[in-house]
Amino acid sequence: MPQARGGNPDTSTLYDINGLAKDAPGWLDHAMEFIGEYGIVLGLAVLMVLAWWSLRRRQDAPAAVAALLWAPLAAGLALLVNIPIRGFVKRPRPFVDHTGLEVLVKGKTDYSFVSDHATLTMAIGVALFVANRKYGLIGIGLAFLEGFCRVYMGVHYPTDVVGGLALGTAVALLLAPLAMMALTPLTRAVARTRFAWLVRSAGPVAAAPPPLVAAEAAEAGRETPRHRDNDLAA
Repeated sequence: MPQARGGNPDTSTLYDINGLAKDAPGWLDHAMEFIGEYGIVLGLAVLMVLAWWSLRRRQDAPAAVAALLWAPLAAGLALLVNIPIRGFVKRPRPFVDHTGLEVLVKGKTDYSFVSDHATLTMAIGVALFVANRKYGLIGIGLAFLEGFCRVYMGVHYPTDVVGGLALGTAVALLLAPLAMMALTPLTRAVARTRFAWLVRSAGPVAAAPPPLVAAEAAEAGRETPRHRDNDLAA
């Protein structure tokens, strides 16, 4: 029988976040529904294209693109790992056991733990971080937003989201070394073919950042030479 809010922090947090949907105007709920179901996933796809365009200009472009390729593969693998987890836990959706929720997406009949959307988006975000910190931080931020949206929409408990974020992170990080060992030779081989543009830009290669002269001097116990100041400011 459906239950109302209880003393469980997981349930109370669910009601607190989902309660925002009740008080929000209809247009905002529709926007959150689209963002939570499709928008963030599409945003991550665009982010990956931007990252690919940028990483091809690095000196280590094949290795960087190999790390980028790991992002969708990590997401797919994390979703596969989630299948037996969901079947073992068999946790119903929150609106099955709790009344008074504002459910923005109807027809969800599968199990709730762990969230596929949170798993997928965090796996992509963490794998992007392996390839490039800037794009990775944006991706991880989108994954957290995805988790918030799933609770806001009334289709997941907060712990479903936390479990998905943890699962996506674990798969993306723990298997990254093996993935790089397999993917880097592949991208280096592609770089030697007529399809090299896929892994290396034909334009100018981005130069490596200059060494930190002050830090090196400090480690050596010497004062940074004054005649290098102009070079550092340039």
